Amino acid sequence: MSISSNKSSPLRIAILGGGRIGSAFAFHFARNTRHEVTIIARPNSARLAQLQRDGGIVTTTHEHASATICDTLDGNIPYDLLLVTVKDYQVRSLLPALTRSADRKIHFMFMTFEPDRLRQAVGPERTVIGMPFIQSDFDANGHLKMSVGKRETLTNDPEWAHLFRAAGLPARHEPQMALWLRCHVPLGAAFESVAVAGVQRGRGASWSRAQTLALGVRACFAMIRSQGYEIYPKDKARLEKLPVSIVTTMLWGLSRVPTFRTLLATGKAECCALVDDMLESAPTAAQSVEANAICAMKPE
Repeated sequence: MSISSNKSSPLRIAILGGGRIGSAFAFHFARNTRHEVTIIARPNSARLAQLQRDGGIVTTTHEHASATICDTLDGNIPYDLLLVTVKDYQVRSLLPALTRSADRKIHFMFMTFEPDRLRQAVGPERTVIGMPFIQSDFDANGHLKMSVGKRETLTNDPEWAHLFRAAGLPARHEPQMALWLRCHVPLGAAFESVAVAGVQRGRGASWSRAQTLALGVRACFAMIRSQGYEIYPKDKARLEKLPVSIVTTMLWGLSRVPTFRTLLATGKAECCALVDDMLESAPTAAQSVEANAICAMKPE
């Protein structure tokens, strides 16, 4: 399917995941375009009940975006786009259902160290990968609070980048998305782990914890290079060359920013899963110094 050749026709879009990222995408698609939006939330969850009561997404500024709400993916419906916004470790049990589904395109929107696993599961011709950059959260009433800044959501398909921009979300095409994700996971895991440490202490992570994570990031980059990959993009390559003390300072400082802690401290399980994925990708290095440094990135 070509989006550019079907501009006049609304698309059928399903969003797997009713959390803060999925809800933000759903709101923009439902409010700013004529596309038909379905949100699939976890069965028996409080979020599912909230979405059903509201008939879609309600924001903290009292805006409403209508959507169809479901608790399971109907694999017989040929959605033009299934946007998957759950975490990598959560989607693994869902891959058989995604493989059997009639969806024309399945766009995975989360950190993953092994995007090829997703392509192999659902078929390379249907697979799109990306990384969302949307700041959003829920208030005590379950209403969505969003902040759409200049940071662009990334996708390896230029037509879907166009779709996101048309819905009011900054986005751009990243042709080396798989490598971008692989090189982003070490930093993403460090951010989540230092945020968890900051919440545990109540005033930010300790210097020693930030230093452990900085050493872990360096070890991850070394492992990625040992697998035959370059460090990409340029900002990651520059980060790789910085002294450990500079990266430590960056992580230590970020852990003292309340909004940073609130946003990323919920990623403890994701961080552990990503670290395990990195270690599993290099089994022959199980006893190496690099593997020990990577393992130490798991939240304490």
